[in-house]
Amino acid sequence: MSKISAAITAVGAYVPEFILSNAMLETMVDTNDAWITSRTGIKERRILKEDGKGTSFLAIRAAKDLIQKTNLDPKTIDLVIVATATPDMKAASTASYTATKIGASNAFAFDMDSACSGFLFGMSSASSFIESGRYKKILLIGADKMSSIVNYKDRATCIIFGDGAGAVLFEPNAEGLGLQDEYLRTDGSGREFLQATYGGSSNAMTHEVLDNGGHYAFQEGKTVFKNAVFNMADATAKILDRNQLTNSDVQWLAAHQANKRIINATAERMGLEAEKVMMNIEKYGNTTSATLPLLLNDYETQLKKGDTVIFAAFGGGFSWGSIYFKWAYTKTIN
Repeated sequence: MSKISAAITAVGAYVPEFILSNAMLETMVDTNDAWITSRTGIKERRILKEDGKGTSFLAIRAAKDLIQKTNLDPKTIDLVIVATATPDMKAASTASYTATKIGASNAFAFDMDSACSGFLFGMSSASSFIESGRYKKILLIGADKMSSIVNYKDRATCIIFGDGAGAVLFEPNAEGLGLQDEYLRTDGSGREFLQATYGGSSNAMTHEVLDNGGHYAFQEGKTVFKNAVFNMADATAKILDRNQLTNSDVQWLAAHQANKRIINATAERMGLEAEKVMMNIEKYGNTTSATLPLLLNDYETQLKKGDTVIFAAFGGGFSWGSIYFKWAYTKTIN
């Protein structure tokens, strides 16, 4: 009997209509288009503006896009995982609400939070559930409404983040396609350099905190950049070495879209040509848990069955890692 692996068989995505361009940010903070582009590669980002709509709105839209494109019966979904750093609320999971709203009435659901590494870690979890043999269809969604925790007077963060969501369907595969290997790591000593501090159990939300803007995300840019460059590149190098892969064996690098310089440094460490590097940071900015599935959605028609895709991410925590993946289908263009 062939070993069952976990493959991605469908993708979907959603980004809000409102575009926050670099030119618009020039009127809000002390910055300019040339500075932002040269340091991050970002030209614009999408923002969910409507009142009362949170991360679940993004996740539901991405899931429905996948369902519509594939004619998937949501009642056949066994599990819904939402990777997010910006859940709708503290007590009830965003995933459970998302599952109900898309009609996945036979699924259980839960959230995962590992900041920008959330979707990567979710890939590991979804694959493990599939490989166990107990579940056949798992919907993994990466979604974040980062605008809800960004201070638009802080140029260190407001130029980077955007809102969006992407979804993928994991199913069993008997051809050896799907997740092949993973290298995932965390280092809790790094959390002081990139975090949204208040609102958790150790830092209560108070009037004083709100008045001082303590509820917004913040980062120490130089430290985060240095660690991201080293750890993303190191994780991909370890995956290649461990699986005896060379740059010619790799068709695609799907790296977390945090900063174009970090992505390029990872590709250079792997010896990859620019045409093998998935990139859409200029359109969306850093959508945290959503960057990897948004890449897959944008590049779906270019991916071919059997392609080797190396995933990489780095996020708050610190958290980081790389996954070696074999793509399972070729998209037919209608």
